[in-house]
Amino acid sequence: MEMEKKFGVYLCKGCGIGEAVKSESMHKAIKKEAKIQHIKEHDILCSPEGLAMIKEDIANEGINSLVIAACSPRVKYDEFDFPGCIVERCNIREQVVWIQPPGGEEIQSMAEDYVRMGAARMKKSDLPEPYQTECDKTILVIGGGMAGLSAALHAANHDYDVVLVEKEQELGGFGAKLHKATPSSYPYTTLQDSPVLAKIKEVTAHPKIRVMTGSTVVKSEGQPGLLDVTVSTNGNEETMSIGAMVLAAGWKPYDAAKLDKLGSGVSPDVITNVQMEEMAKAGKILRPSDGKAPEAVVFIQCAGSRDPEHLPYCSDFCCAASLKQALYVRQQNPNAVAMILYKDIRTPGQTELFYKEAQSDAGVMLTKAEVTGVGLAPGGKLKVSATDTLLGQNIAIEADLVVLATGLVPNTVDDPIINLEYRQGPGLPETEVYNGFADSNFICFPYETRRTGIYAAGAVRQPMGLAMAADDGVGAACKAVQAVEHIAAGMAVHPRAWDETFPDPFMQRCTSCKRCTEECPFGAIEEDEKGTPFFKINRCRRCGTCMGACPERIVFFKDLNVDIIGSTIKGMEVPEVDEDELEEGETPPFRVIGMICENDAMPALDAAALHRLTLNPLIRFIPIRCLGSFNMEWIKIALNAGIDGMILLGCKYGDDYQCHFVKGSELCAYRMTKLSETLDKLGLESDRVQQFEIAISEFDKLPGLLDDFVARVIEIGPNPFKGL
Repeated sequence: MEMEKKFGVYLCKGCGIGEAVKSESMHKAIKKEAKIQHIKEHDILCSPEGLAMIKEDIANEGINSLVIAACSPRVKYDEFDFPGCIVERCNIREQVVWIQPPGGEEIQSMAEDYVRMGAARMKKSDLPEPYQTECDKTILVIGGGMAGLSAALHAANHDYDVVLVEKEQELGGFGAKLHKATPSSYPYTTLQDSPVLAKIKEVTAHPKIRVMTGSTVVKSEGQPGLLDVTVSTNGNEETMSIGAMVLAAGWKPYDAAKLDKLGSGVSPDVITNVQMEEMAKAGKILRPSDGKAPEAVVFIQCAGSRDPEHLPYCSDFCCAASLKQALYVRQQNPNAVAMILYKDIRTPGQTELFYKEAQSDAGVMLTKAEVTGVGLAPGGKLKVSATDTLLGQNIAIEADLVVLATGLVPNTVDDPIINLEYRQGPGLPETEVYNGFADSNFICFPYETRRTGIYAAGAVRQPMGLAMAADDGVGAACKAVQAVEHIAAGMAVHPRAWDETFPDPFMQRCTSCKRCTEECPFGAIEEDEKGTPFFKINRCRRCGTCMGACPERIVFFKDLNVDIIGSTIKGMEVPEVDEDELEEGETPPFRVIGMICENDAMPALDAAALHRLTLNPLIRFIPIRCLGSFNMEWIKIALNAGIDGMILLGCKYGDDYQCHFVKGSELCAYRMTKLSETLDKLGLESDRVQQFEIAISEFDKLPGLLDDFVARVIEIGPNPFKGL
């Protein structure tokens, strides 16, 4: 049941607004055109006195639908949060006063437009009602290595039930197979026991953690809070209810058989760093060919890593591992020599101290080199040929043993692990650049994947060593906990973690065109046996991409739908001009709408305002959740209303995307390719509507970008529908 609305508009005069905007004129516009009579102003609206004034009106006057004409909605969020009320933030500080020179001719009309538009949006919006479902808060962790153990412990220590599934019979992953680990405490010079061993003891002793070894996930279906996960243990299957997952399934070594250029297969004495670790763990480093202890050992770094023919990425742990294994050689035989041939040595953070410690050992030699081949030498030895060394010449080194520092490949590269029963496939979407890694490396959102409630940690997310994997597990566990708590409260998970709205489609008009199911970045929409889409709301991130995709305009949110934004556009005043009354050479007034994503473009505009950059006064900006929610109908509405142009500002997209909703800007750009057909029907030029990418850090580009666009619109000429 919709509430009966009682409107109020509150104007702030602080931060320079009062000096720039004529409040009397604002009052007239609000009363006459926005049809709202309850208007109040305050010198500092966010002050205790200003907020008390608003709260008193809510309590005594019954005001429950408010327009706050003040600063950006990105600030003072808590101050202007009035439970049980619809609140529309109208930004006349950053988007009017701070981006215009003092006394600017358009300041008054800009401020009045924004208040009218804000009032129109507020009138069409409804109070959100949380989507409440049952919610199981058990956390499933897949993988018993360092990341998985850390995730399980962190969740359990915060009183959540945890199920830990490990495919091997023992916990620990590769970390438990180490002879020694690189140092993780001051002075960072002495090798230590693997920290995984202590984690295993903690996990197995924890009453909130159920450990299932020798087990795999064979099926996952449902949605966060209501996931049914089937686990197979020795052929016996068990289905359990799960709230959220942490995927920490670990890694496997890159296949050394592919590295024949580096001597793989030439001799049994060419081994991998994993084999070297196994030898040390077993008690002694010996040549496989004859069982003798090696006197000269050569380590070849980036064996398959940072190589476009193999693994294009750095595998992270290899440099530290070779330094450690070089010390194994020296500790076993003080007369032995360990030589490390590297492209670069990468030992970030405190590991640099360990690198320096290894350098100080007279028997450890390091040189920058590009290995050109590994072959047999007389006497059962091996010959390593290299070029481009720091000495600037070709070299050849004889060795008893060659160790290839092979990199890592995520276990998900050949196996989806989680086996989702989702329309979009059984596994997590992978990065487009590096095959196999879960696409969770959002610039702003590590751990989060495109499958809501499923979080990647450890080497399935990106290459990393033990220390980073431990932190990664904790981070992913925090996200899993956030997911179940927000789902239980009926809120979105991320990035709109406060959002209580959800898509509520009018299915009677659905044509089953499948655009929403195909374009949803998060698999939140499935199809029944007849091909009719239906929502799994707990998977939804509330980006509105489905709303932008729908040609029938049937997707509604309480505070965002095609009609709400359409009414907001119509709230802008378009000056009516009789061209016969224009003086010679006089340009008729133009008006442009700017549709901006709330995650990059909106903060970029705020940053421009903070730097007091002057922005074009003919543009009125309307924030939307994501350009993925942009519906082409808004172009028709704007142009039919006489608006001369529309500019769309969204996130960067491509391989190094910044879109908080992954593909919003990209999807919008795809839809825009069909723009000419829409405009042709209206008899208008396609240049009147253009999309641009803008990052938060590129706020300084906004003045030129906006001026150039407006200049192009003016060059085209006034909208022929103006005044009709």
